[in-house]
Amino acid sequence: MVASLLLLLLLLLLAFGIYFRNQLESVWYKTTQLRILHAGQRPSVIARGGFSGLFPESSDFANQMALGTSVHDVVVLCNLQLTKDGVGICQGDIRLDNTTNIAMLFEKGSKTYKVNGQDLTGWFALDFTADQLLANVSLVQNIFSRPSAFDGMLPMSTVDDVRNSNPPAFWLNVQYDAFYTENKLNVTNYIQKATRLQGVNYISSPEIGFLRRTNGVVNKAKTKLIFVFLDKKATEPTTNQTYGSILGNLATIKTFASGIVVPKDYIWPVNAANYLDAPTSLVNDAHKLGLEVYASGFANDFTTSYNYSYDPSAEYLQFIDNSQFSVDGLITDFPPTASEAVACFAQYPDIKPTKGQALIITHNGASGVNAGSTDLAYQQALEDGADIIDCSVQMSKDGVAFCLDSVDVTGDTTASAAFMSLSTTIPEIQQPAGIFSFDLLWSDIQTLQPQLTSPFENKGGLPRNPANKNKGKFLTLAEFLELARVKAVTGILINIENAAYLASQKGLDIVSAVNTALSNATFDKQSTQKVLIQSDDTSVLSKFQNVPAYTRVLYLKDEISDAPKTPVGEIKKYADAVTLPRFSIVPTIDGFTTATTKVVNEMHAANISVYVTVLRNEFVTLAFDYFADPTIEIATYTSGIGVDGIITEYPATASRYLRNPCSSDSMPESSYSIIPAEAGSLLKTVPEETQPPASSPTPALDVADVVDPPLPAVTKPASPPPATSPHSSAVANIANVVLSLVAIVVFSSLSLV
Repeated sequence: MVASLLLLLLLLLLAFGIYFRNQLESVWYKTTQLRILHAGQRPSVIARGGFSGLFPESSDFANQMALGTSVHDVVVLCNLQLTKDGVGICQGDIRLDNTTNIAMLFEKGSKTYKVNGQDLTGWFALDFTADQLLANVSLVQNIFSRPSAFDGMLPMSTVDDVRNSNPPAFWLNVQYDAFYTENKLNVTNYIQKATRLQGVNYISSPEIGFLRRTNGVVNKAKTKLIFVFLDKKATEPTTNQTYGSILGNLATIKTFASGIVVPKDYIWPVNAANYLDAPTSLVNDAHKLGLEVYASGFANDFTTSYNYSYDPSAEYLQFIDNSQFSVDGLITDFPPTASEAVACFAQYPDIKPTKGQALIITHNGASGVNAGSTDLAYQQALEDGADIIDCSVQMSKDGVAFCLDSVDVTGDTTASAAFMSLSTTIPEIQQPAGIFSFDLLWSDIQTLQPQLTSPFENKGGLPRNPANKNKGKFLTLAEFLELARVKAVTGILINIENAAYLASQKGLDIVSAVNTALSNATFDKQSTQKVLIQSDDTSVLSKFQNVPAYTRVLYLKDEISDAPKTPVGEIKKYADAVTLPRFSIVPTIDGFTTATTKVVNEMHAANISVYVTVLRNEFVTLAFDYFADPTIEIATYTSGIGVDGIITEYPATASRYLRNPCSSDSMPESSYSIIPAEAGSLLKTVPEETQPPASSPTPALDVADVVDPPLPAVTKPASPPPATSPHSSAVANIANVVLSLVAIVVFSSLSLV
């Protein structure tokens, strides 16, 4: 039964992979279109353990998925371990209990060995036969940010298993030759047999002695020998030198190897503040000696330098698309992302926007890089290729309209330190207490510093660009409009909320403030720049219906599963477009997408445009189907589902994809296309009995969710009660002092008596 289930699941996965593979394969780039890299070759994509960022390392699923989603010449890497009977298996950790369920099955199998001078305790492959491992032990995912749904269902893979999956190129990494030699297992003999019978394109090792011996037993015309650098302070077992000292003598490595693997910080060091330092000369030095350079340690779900803004493609490009050098290969747990960087972004970096593509709309400017709604955030957004910059309008106590994400200023400013006495609770706006903009004068707000925050700081870290945490200046609405006019942006989005409360409780007319500012800036009298007026209140939108230059956008904040004709018809009365949360379009459960709703199609059928909000780069916000890659999520909503715009805090990531030929089928010469996720497909590969339970159904859109009551009249708040007379207070204070003195005198007299 288990075997049948695994076979069925493997067939599903194969179909999933074939779908991607068929989409990706086509004619390779014409020679004249290639950007010349080192030795005229583009960098290789090396899949460490297959697609180990998604499935357990070197499992059938991981290998098939790597082949189906990567460039056509992807290299599959196997980390070699040897069993008691000399069979090669593929596992990155020498202690099998870190990546399998072996400890549950062989409870007394734990042993302690000295490995490269350190005592390690665990379950080791050399203590078990291949039959014991392959017939009983299952793989598990040992990185918590990756799906655990496949734990315990996939068997271990032998070297033969991986090789039989027919990868275009095969890489065998031998991490522990000295350890196996000490324990009477001969890795060199195994390698000699493997290369003769199976064909191995690359053999790598951090042990110089092993590579020197192997040099004489492999056909170097068919197999490249690669020296692996470990941590600079670690000791190489053959020479007893640190890898840092060996780095200074690359010429010696050339005598027994054709290339090197180095951790990525050997090339681009990261300082203590988590920013990039200047690159080293390692790549150029190695290339001068004829050594190839492969960078290792890439994974989309690892925290990297702030310079990359949580965009894994940006990191890959740092190593292959800079003006100084390019590495020869990228060793990664996420080969699709490396593939898109190598075959798309590095090849076509400067493509102009294509007419009809989804709009790139900012969320408080480039608020993933700079403090939101500041001059720096807007300037960064324009540099990063945003089409539409946005201003969520707030009102100060004295009626100044300005840009800030929330009416509660505690999140995006330093107001908590200076104005905590003004903190109050307003249930009509939000449940938590806050300090609200309409309780502060504009002069007060100007004293505040911006505050770059991350929505994930309370969920395991992931802070954003700390160097710019308090930089920038808040803009009035008039200043924002002037910036947009001078920079000639494609358009602007003005977001209006809390209009009814401001009018009835604070005497502030936010609608009139916006109308006046737009009119003063002549945005109501032009058609060159788009003007999107967004609100969650249909009564607000109705106030702008007589200006043809404006596109009205209804923000449906609550998640919906369907959009029936009747409520859609009501939307059409007030709005030309809607903004929807991501999960109203692609719902998820336990990190897996489940399906694509019909909401976008239902809106489009009524000629209503759809914008999706809010897209972020951090991998913790991405479903597993997106491979911890924000580009795949963008592709899914734009190329896959066909939304008309995406609202993002990282416009650079969206621009790189949407401005690239790999986002469409417009360039037949391309050998690689970035394929949208097919919602629900990955979940189908999970056994039904281990799938997450179905969540309660999300309601469909109702008319009551659309139509709002008319806005109340603007009413000045009642004057505060008159202050108590200073004279009366003074008399009371004097009386209290006199009584206190009398009491003291009486008490003193009694004490004397």
